[in-house]
Amino acid sequence: MTLQPLTVVNCAGLLQPGCSLLQLDGETLLFGQKGWPKRACPTGIFGVRIKENEFKLRPISFSNNSCYLPPLRCPAVARLEPRDGNPESYLIHGGRTPNNELSAALYVVSVESRGCNRKLTLSCQEKEMVGEPPSARYGHTASMVHSRGKRALVLFGGRSYLPPAQRTTETWNSVVDCPPQVFLVDLEYGCCTAHYLPELGDGLSFHLALSRGDSVYLLGGHTLSSDSRPPHLFHLRVELLLGSPKLSCEVLDNGLSITSAIATRLGSGHEYIILGGYQADQQKQLQCCSVVLDDAGIRIEPREAPPWSGEICSSRIWFGGSLGKGGALVGVPTEGNPAPADAFYLYQVNFVQEGGSSEENLQGHSQESTDLEDSAPLEDSEELYFGREPHELQMMDSEGDTYNEEDEEDESLTGYWIRCCAGCQVDANTWEPFYSTELTRPAMIFCSRGKGGHWVHAQCMDLPELELVRLSENNHKYFCPDHATHSPQEMTPPRQELPLKRLPMKPLHRKAPVKVMTPAKKSFLRRLFD
Repeated sequence: MTLQPLTVVNCAGLLQPGCSLLQLDGETLLFGQKGWPKRACPTGIFGVRIKENEFKLRPISFSNNSCYLPPLRCPAVARLEPRDGNPESYLIHGGRTPNNELSAALYVVSVESRGCNRKLTLSCQEKEMVGEPPSARYGHTASMVHSRGKRALVLFGGRSYLPPAQRTTETWNSVVDCPPQVFLVDLEYGCCTAHYLPELGDGLSFHLALSRGDSVYLLGGHTLSSDSRPPHLFHLRVELLLGSPKLSCEVLDNGLSITSAIATRLGSGHEYIILGGYQADQQKQLQCCSVVLDDAGIRIEPREAPPWSGEICSSRIWFGGSLGKGGALVGVPTEGNPAPADAFYLYQVNFVQEGGSSEENLQGHSQESTDLEDSAPLEDSEELYFGREPHELQMMDSEGDTYNEEDEEDESLTGYWIRCCAGCQVDANTWEPFYSTELTRPAMIFCSRGKGGHWVHAQCMDLPELELVRLSENNHKYFCPDHATHSPQEMTPPRQELPLKRLPMKPLHRKAPVKVMTPAKKSFLRRLFD
């Protein structure tokens, strides 16, 4: 095994605890960027490129018929293997947006196409759930089970906000463990059922879930009610019978006391390496273990840990995800005064498997709920490569399509993200569309105060959408909250326009008047020619 430090090339502003790493069509994708996506990469999904110990990101686009996928921290992620003509895809449920709002939607992300320069285009569709769908949450897990020729999605655990009736000003942002229900989702019809199992007495969050066949194993986790990390190990078995599914749970010994850990898969079997995570508040779990799932059940054995660096050992928090093929990405925040330019130290961990190389990947995601600020977006590249061989395209390292923070324009200096008034509510880091006419920028109107005037956000004036459209279409004066002493919506005086000078139009094909010669002219011409 090796621990290799990576140099973050102009993309540290996109990383944050709670992000997810997905392995799709042979590529590793970063999902859950810091802040809202902007400009050239509205998807918020980036391709991860590690070459010569350099960590770079490139933007990934969606097809035209895709739905909007917000950047979500700590979602539940499950890999869906190709079957019956359906491509390999990922299921993403729940998570927290940059505004700390919780999502209850289920998204399906798959590969749509590849361009001539091997540029990846994804498709994202929201899966509608009926019946007893799970509420909005984060920090839970999603697993796929297969039974009797059918498959289903299993969701368990997580945290959510207090119910609206119990929320007060002091407890508005307080979270609680979700009830210990097991949700079973039929992916073909979207039917969802909730099941209570007596063995699952307390809610869990930030635990691990490993699946094989019709079994799901739940390891570790944190319980808010007791503020503890008990060494849980549950074995869920799901039988997809013809009428209704049958679920059973068994409590096993020799569990793990761990939260927010990373699981990376070795080989084509069901052998995993568990690393990272926490064994207590701000106390990292530096030990690693090997987990094997087979017909006999589950085996957990300690495994030699990588030689952790001083930055990792001294840091209070860390995060990361699985890179597939026995590899993992580990990040720790940088410290110092003044703060270094790079926000994180990144390391690539590789576990060598004896007897061959790994072929299959498992999604890995950090579920640390640290809140960080927004980041700068990517600038996409439209460079095409013609006449290249496939192996040349895989090996080449294009510099035009990678992220560079220095190339980004400072949006705080542009007109849309100014502080328009004393009580301005628009922040470039947390803004989301307020009116239906908005897409990537807030709607603004012109304050008529003074000679020059200034622009003000329509949202800061609490304008209804119909009023905003009316003011935009007509010629009105209006004033921002700082200048509200003036009479609002006063009609502007009509603009003075110079009268047009109307010239008569010449008729087309006008005949010249016939000139009549006088007798004097006739006599003169007669004498001239005589």
